[in-house]
Amino acid sequence: MRAVVQRVSRAQVSVDDEVVGELDLSGGRQGLSVLVGVTHEDTEQQARALADKIWRLRILDGPEGGQVGAADLDAPILVVSQFTLYANTDKGRRPSWSAAAPGDVAEPLVEAVVAALRRLGATVATGRFGAHMHLDTVNDGPVTILLEL
Repeated sequence: MRAVVQRVSRAQVSVDDEVVGELDLSGGRQGLSVLVGVTHEDTEQQARALADKIWRLRILDGPEGGQVGAADLDAPILVVSQFTLYANTDKGRRPSWSAAAPGDVAEPLVEAVVAALRRLGATVATGRFGAHMHLDTVNDGPVTILLEL
């Protein structure tokens, strides 16, 4: 399982010109935008571990300086499924997607990440699995972290 985590000052996802997920970052708050990719061997246990890592990852600015996690600030998180994180570009210029899990395997595991984040106390917005989505984010820093379990 892979995730690209970005510290953001704005994040929303739209499908067919309809906003389906958006973070409330009023008052200069920071949040996280998280792209989640799933491969064939991933498990629900990995999904829970990934959620815990995202929730506690210390990449947000603390109120008194230093870095803190979303858990410390109750920072909102936007989670979007992203099978292209498993693109293989070793040969030629056309990516292979064979390492990405099919939708019937990936969707429940992305939902497991979201459910685990919510159980931890996170406010989570999501995209729509399998849809053509438009993400509108402002990366703050910029800070972008690749997590792999």
